[in-house]
Amino acid sequence: MSININLTNVNKYTYVDPLVSVIVPVYNEEDTIEEVLNKLFDLKKIMPMEIIIVDDGSDDDTSNILKKYNNLVVITHIKNLGKGAAIKNGILKSKGYVVVIQDADLEYYPEDIPKLVNPILKGKADVVYGSRFLGFMEGMSNSHYIGNRILSLFAQLLYGCEITDIMTGHKAIKRNIFNYLNISKKGFEVEIEITCKIFKNGFRFMEVPIFYRYRTKGKSKIKFWDGFNSLFELFLNKFLR
Repeated sequence: MSININLTNVNKYTYVDPLVSVIVPVYNEEDTIEEVLNKLFDLKKIMPMEIIIVDDGSDDDTSNILKKYNNLVVITHIKNLGKGAAIKNGILKSKGYVVVIQDADLEYYPEDIPKLVNPILKGKADVVYGSRFLGFMEGMSNSHYIGNRILSLFAQLLYGCEITDIMTGHKAIKRNIFNYLNISKKGFEVEIEITCKIFKNGFRFMEVPIFYRYRTKGKSKIKFWDGFNSLFELFLNKFLR
């Protein structure tokens, strides 16, 4: 898979080096974290970026694997606090003009990061989501497929927006936008919270197609009830916040 990033207009932006901060929430991903990091370091050769790992209370060999790498920002949670807490703490440490959220399970390919970042660098968007439903998708379970479709449909109806993949784990967002989002959710419903607040604040949003393949190693962390929590969060953000 080729990697392409357009840096033509980078100089006109004011940002603190690095250009991009990639935040990787990690919880017990000893089987995949090494490959994810190797891919990110390959990407770093052509893109000014920092890699921020948030080890969210891993009790497998993840922490020892992270010690092998230099040029990483590592945040360690003593206990598992949830994906939302990991993202929030990663953002607090970030310095880039654009923040990218990259899962550690290899379901989302780091090679797609330039596709997420480019529209922001070109001034076409403030927020870019990688959509599995617009790109190549392999192996998603029926429950995840149906749940995501339902959540995305409700988001369209409630917020009058165009979105196909509200629960995607691949996002690029201008870092200053997080000043307006005030993330509070600690679990997977953080994906809904971020999206709702982006729409309510009127930030320029777009989706790009990405490559997705369901994990072949490790265990999925998202559970059946996370879908109901996410649906509740959609309505809560619309009518009570």
